[in-house]
Amino acid sequence: MNTAASRGAEIRSALQVNPDLKTTADIQQEIERRIGFIKDTLRGSGTRALVLGISGGVDSTTCGRLCQMAVESLRQEGYEATFYAMRLPYGVQADEADAQLALEFIKPDQMRTADIKGAVDAMMACFAGEPAEAAKQDFVKGNVKARARMVAQYTLANFMNGLVVGTDHAAEAVMGFFTKFGDGACDLAPLTGLTKGQVRSIAAELGAPATLVKKVPTADLEELKPGRPDEDAHGVTYEQIDALLLGETVHEEAARKIIERYDATEHKRQVPLAP
Repeated sequence: MNTAASRGAEIRSALQVNPDLKTTADIQQEIERRIGFIKDTLRGSGTRALVLGISGGVDSTTCGRLCQMAVESLRQEGYEATFYAMRLPYGVQADEADAQLALEFIKPDQMRTADIKGAVDAMMACFAGEPAEAAKQDFVKGNVKARARMVAQYTLANFMNGLVVGTDHAAEAVMGFFTKFGDGACDLAPLTGLTKGQVRSIAAELGAPATLVKKVPTADLEELKPGRPDEDAHGVTYEQIDALLLGETVHEEAARKIIERYDATEHKRQVPLAP
């Protein structure tokens, strides 16, 4: 086995990727399994609410619908639970229409909005004197936005005796494409182990609008490059990332970039280091 293939197998195992989600029956079974996981986690914790930020992308759309289905099932079983979908714009979100479309599809029990602009700007103002080029300032501010959104979600979860849900999946985890203690912080991550293509397949099976299923992924944290596609930041496509995760043939250069990124971001996937 060559190095790229062996590392791919190692990464696939570490990130809990299941390459056998190919048929409609497989996808339906996976939907039920993940709904069951959400239900068991909520009931096992003794909490009564789930909180998730909805951006208008396929990941939060899919995860949000799974959460809503889970709490509806719990209520049918006599366990009171509520799903809170949160809108977390920084001022005005450019693709707000997509976020509203996602909410229409998810049909959450409750919806809350917290504009993070004031909090983010206030934090950045505290460090206005730090020497940094514009690109670095933009990068830091993007991370502050991600962390402010998680603070807002945990604030609501505290009020409602709930858990915060994250949307991380294998195609993001392998690239370390999340903000540490920002969108990477949560109590449960129902999409764990899924490739980007598998998330799209689940979304489609759930009946999500095609425009959201096929939407070009973007974290949209950078103001100097608004709406920058994830793949532009990665330097590889999600198809290439998924192929490596599924044990399929990947161009040597793409495999090298993915594996290097995985190794460089290992610290982001670990609990705090201790002696």
